[in-house]
Amino acid sequence: MSDGVVRDGDAVEALWADAEWRAVVAAFALNGFLFGAWAARVPAFKDGFGLAPGTLGLLLLALAGGAIAAFPLAGALSERWGAPRLTVRCAWVYIPALVLLTVAPTPLALGVTLAIFGALHGAMDVAMNGWGARVEMRTGRSTMSVFHAMFSLGAGLGAASGFAAAHFGQGPSEHFAAVALVGGAVALAVMLPASRSNDAAASSASGTLFALPSGPLLLVGLIAFAVSMGEGAMADWSAVFLRVAAEATEAQAALGYAVFSAAMVLMRLCGGLLVERFGAVATVRASASTAAFGLAIAIIGQSVPMVLIGFTFTGLGYAVVMPLVFSRAARDPHVAAGPAIASVATLGYGGMLLGPPIIGFAAQVTGMRLSFTLLMGLALLATVLAGRLRVQG
Repeated sequence: MSDGVVRDGDAVEALWADAEWRAVVAAFALNGFLFGAWAARVPAFKDGFGLAPGTLGLLLLALAGGAIAAFPLAGALSERWGAPRLTVRCAWVYIPALVLLTVAPTPLALGVTLAIFGALHGAMDVAMNGWGARVEMRTGRSTMSVFHAMFSLGAGLGAASGFAAAHFGQGPSEHFAAVALVGGAVALAVMLPASRSNDAAASSASGTLFALPSGPLLLVGLIAFAVSMGEGAMADWSAVFLRVAAEATEAQAALGYAVFSAAMVLMRLCGGLLVERFGAVATVRASASTAAFGLAIAIIGQSVPMVLIGFTFTGLGYAVVMPLVFSRAARDPHVAAGPAIASVATLGYGGMLLGPPIIGFAAQVTGMRLSFTLLMGLALLATVLAGRLRVQG
């Protein structure tokens, strides 16, 4: 069954002997680690600048805007320089950009630095996914779900570092400097040798990378949008949700994204077994329903443990949907695999980047708890649309 999800743990383990495969793993983990560290400290920035939810939403929109603006440029540079080289170059600048956030003196300056941070995050995301696809083609192994699991693992570790830093009274400045130094050094040590051996390699990215889907793929893309919007919102708002809705401490609030990411990692590493047994459609229906259930628990939960349980179910539910969406796009009978995957990815990335600011605006109007009902509704929409993952003809 060709669903794009790795089922054989032994086969994945064997790939660790491949230096380029390890480099892509390191790139995904670094990208998540830096982003997770930022996500865990959003409440500190909110409190430090005295930001209302709507203002914070505008700042997060700057982050999303930076990333969206970087997508086409990253696609062009990936063709010109090759995905491996672009991934490493983005990493070199993305690492200090995290520290740059802590020196912003005003909300306006923070918005500018967030736009830069978002642009580098988005550009590296495009490049490392292109590198990962290239490695898949060379090795003949479908390991993209493992790469994405490493992003979730990195994000969870970044969020956990935020919990530890807040617990021991470290501000974002000291925390981000430590994350950049340690995480950057480890990841680049793995990435650099493999990227240098592939300097002449060019990505297969094309101008269709950011095309919008049409026809049957549009509904597949809506599944991607619904799920990825929830992922993006959880990254930037889970900690704030805990602070506002459950009166968590700053240290406890940092655990929100950590448990969510941990659940994503576990399910992405073993979710292929569910697909093999029940099929893609049934798996997505069950997964999206689980995400909606988890969000409902978080919304009605009155304590930190209850909200964390809800976030855990949400992570389990979101985890395997995106790999299955990309697999369906690759097997479309009417559109070539490359353009099909690219078009669905556009909606997926759009949802992930637009989720945080949309939740911010909704929270300004309805309150934090009710704003998360939007994510629950989108998860239920993915449940309804799951049948579109079945290839016709």
